[in-house]
Amino acid sequence: MSNLFEKTASLNTPIECFVFDSSAEEFPVKPHWHYFAEFIYMQSGTAAMTADGASFTAEAGSLTLFPPLCVHSISAGGEEMPVYSVLKFDLGKFPSVSSYSPSPSVIFRYASEKKMPVYFGRTAAEEIGCGDIFGDCISEMKDFRYGYDVMLRSQIYRLIYRIIRCWENVGLNIWECPVNADADRSIDNITEYIDRHLSESIKVADIAAECHLSYSAFAAKFRERYGMSCKEYIER
Repeated sequence: MSNLFEKTASLNTPIECFVFDSSAEEFPVKPHWHYFAEFIYMQSGTAAMTADGASFTAEAGSLTLFPPLCVHSISAGGEEMPVYSVLKFDLGKFPSVSSYSPSPSVIFRYASEKKMPVYFGRTAAEEIGCGDIFGDCISEMKDFRYGYDVMLRSQIYRLIYRIIRCWENVGLNIWECPVNADADRSIDNITEYIDRHLSESIKVADIAAECHLSYSAFAAKFRERYGMSCKEYIER
């Protein structure tokens, strides 16, 4: 699986949102995976997609979620080349708004373990509000006005929670997840822990211990995952 990791796919900004026209860009998208979550909202055409071995056709108006670590690919699904909106972000940057409920990153990992659906057809995508959410995100990224980052985050929380509610409707019990991210800490969500403890005097060695890794192993994995050292992340 390591040979499918796209190091060039590291996010340039905390949130990326744009329209992808497959007729004008490098296409198809070959099988790969990354640490951030990726959401695809089909505007027109159809796309043949794979996600961790499952194959399906995404129609116009549908939503597809590629969770962190999910090996996925996208190719043309018909004569009309697909055009779709893309939203990418690190789930670890979106903690739970309450201390008693599991964080979105924990819920998404648990949902992956439970094989919850990653494809939502046109009707489900409409109920989630994908057209408005993706449209607003793209507009905010384009206009870059005061408070755009807050507006983006509010729309992403809206998307995340509505997807989680869809999973609840088909049997996901989020209360079986760890109540706090601290109970399920790894290199993939350690930044959430760091962000919540920045006001304290935290040491890299202590953070490595939280991930049950040696200092050297943690340092190497952190740099590979985030493109900087843990110390640089803390002092940024």
